[in-house]
Amino acid sequence: MSDISPEQDFDLSFLYEIADGSDEFIVESIGMFLEQTPQLLTTIEAALNASDWVTAGQASHKLKPNLGFFGMPISQATIQEVELACKAGGENPTQIFEKFNQVKSSVGANLITLKQIKAEKEASL
Repeated sequence: MSDISPEQDFDLSFLYEIADGSDEFIVESIGMFLEQTPQLLTTIEAALNASDWVTAGQASHKLKPNLGFFGMPISQATIQEVELACKAGGENPTQIFEKFNQVKSSVGANLITLKQIKAEKEASL
């Protein structure tokens, strides 16, 4: 899996479907994602740098459903690979870092887009 472009890994249709027309729900959901996701990415990165595979695996596990909820199936599948590799003891750290960095890059781009969507929705409330 080479460079993941945000356009390929970002689909808010599930969020809009369950929001059922509620911009407040969308704003709240995006707000929680914007708050939690950077924290989880930071936790994973710090744990990987410290070779703390248990913590990296746990934080990856927490991040995984959020990525699915926000229509990022490629990142979700990749963070699951990171999670499983960490739970297996981090046998190939180079590959783990590579996969994590793909997720971090893709999700980082999506965070920018989500901030814009949130601001637009808040302006219309």
